[in-house]
Amino acid sequence: MSQNILKVIGDSKFSFSQLSCCYPELCALKNIPQNPEYHGEGDVYCHTEMVCKKLMALPEWKELTQEEQELLFLAAAFHDIGKIYCTKQENGMWIAPKHTIIGEKVFRQMVYKEAKQFGLTFYQREIIAKLIRYHGLPVWFWNKDRIEFDLLKAAESIPLRLLYLLSKADVNGRITENPSSFVEQVELFAEYTQELGVWEKSYAFANPYTKYQYFHREKLWHKAELCDDTEFDVLLMSGLPLAGKDYWIEQHGAGLPVVSLDKIREQLGLPPTKNSGKIAQIATDQARIFLRKKEPFIWNATNFIEETRQRLINLFAGYGARVHILYLETPYQDLIARNQKRARYIPEPVLENMIQKLELPAPWEAYTVNIIF
Repeated sequence: MSQNILKVIGDSKFSFSQLSCCYPELCALKNIPQNPEYHGEGDVYCHTEMVCKKLMALPEWKELTQEEQELLFLAAAFHDIGKIYCTKQENGMWIAPKHTIIGEKVFRQMVYKEAKQFGLTFYQREIIAKLIRYHGLPVWFWNKDRIEFDLLKAAESIPLRLLYLLSKADVNGRITENPSSFVEQVELFAEYTQELGVWEKSYAFANPYTKYQYFHREKLWHKAELCDDTEFDVLLMSGLPLAGKDYWIEQHGAGLPVVSLDKIREQLGLPPTKNSGKIAQIATDQARIFLRKKEPFIWNATNFIEETRQRLINLFAGYGARVHILYLETPYQDLIARNQKRARYIPEPVLENMIQKLELPAPWEAYTVNIIF
């Protein structure tokens, strides 16, 4: 049965308890323990309910559009969903390491696979996923080695004014001995991001090349203006298997040469899950031929992990290439149906593992990043 979670939120007049009745994933927050030093209110469910109430009590709440209210409330409801999977006891204390990173992936996977149960658009899903990912940043940003870097990076994906409100509700929606220090940090975050010019939107770099270099070089000043010395373009495809990358290249590749890991695998007669290192090495050798000639080409592979993309981008950029990422997404049910018909069938556990690990390309990752869904 299909439903729209934003409508459920509106119809319930922003009731977290009613929302959790409709979405059992939220009930799983019950009995997930937290460090009482920072969370005297109890388990993650109690904390989340408090956060949702504090969010609606903020003076800025009434100034938001209806969609902003619904998206923020949904982000608050799921902001600690990652704690279900990573909470553990260490040295007698409850901790939840990397729960924001895990939470982003869990939420994305959940909404992607259960699209009819959530009814969110791609844009809505990703805004909430990134709010979950960065909700701790306003509290800890001042302790980062490159303060502006982390703020500008987050601003590439979400409006920081919304992140401020989520974090403000998060630090107030708890019982702790010294809440004022957290509140002060969040207010400092608001002041600092407004001064940087990233309160409402991403930073306006001098040009695309400077933007790319800022996020890929150490200690580059964000107000710098670099001369673009790139010489040719490389298109890096990204997306889960069966998302339609081959078809897109056939229709829009403009006849550019293609380095395809699937084609190499097919030529060698290797199954989808074997000899990945060997395939990658052969593909890299093929790519270097084009790179040395400064000849544009397309790298066609899944590239659904950020680390993999960055390794390739650094290689290509080292030869003077402007690297562009094109991410394709197709609905989950279509993906499964295509796999059933495919000659080189991907085992279901392998495909599900890929969906679980999926990291969408962020705007800062390459010269340009485009999404097709």
